[in-house]
Amino acid sequence: MSTATTVLIIDDDRDFVLAIGGLLASAGYDVHSAANGRDGLSLAKSLQPDLILLDVIMTERTEGFFTLQQMRATPALRKTPVIVVSSIYADQPFFKVSPEAGWLPASLFLPKPVDPARLLREIARLTAAPAPPAAEMPHTGSAGQ
Repeated sequence: MSTATTVLIIDDDRDFVLAIGGLLASAGYDVHSAANGRDGLSLAKSLQPDLILLDVIMTERTEGFFTLQQMRATPALRKTPVIVVSSIYADQPFFKVSPEAGWLPASLFLPKPVDPARLLREIARLTAAPAPPAAEMPHTGSAGQ
């Protein structure tokens, strides 16, 4: 990538941020992070990332939902792809939202733990960045980097 695709991770789980941030950085992405919705929204406004990974349950149970709605109300972020990556599906298995639902305008919803290969493919698809070939995918072992 001549100009690295910028990804913003908004998640309060430090281990997740380190693991996924390391995965993305080793795949050539420029990675930034924020630990809550308020800081994430502020950073997104100034950084204008190419894609955002957003958790749902942070300081408050629905913080990610409100953060996403605020992003969509911000002209500069309205069309930024957002992948909601959350354990809410494990905690609340009946909770399923389709991106077409309209009330929660995310580009994609992925459950935690997230499949690293799928995450890389989806980020590449949503940003039109080339996905790393399977043989070149970074090792995704320990989160303690």
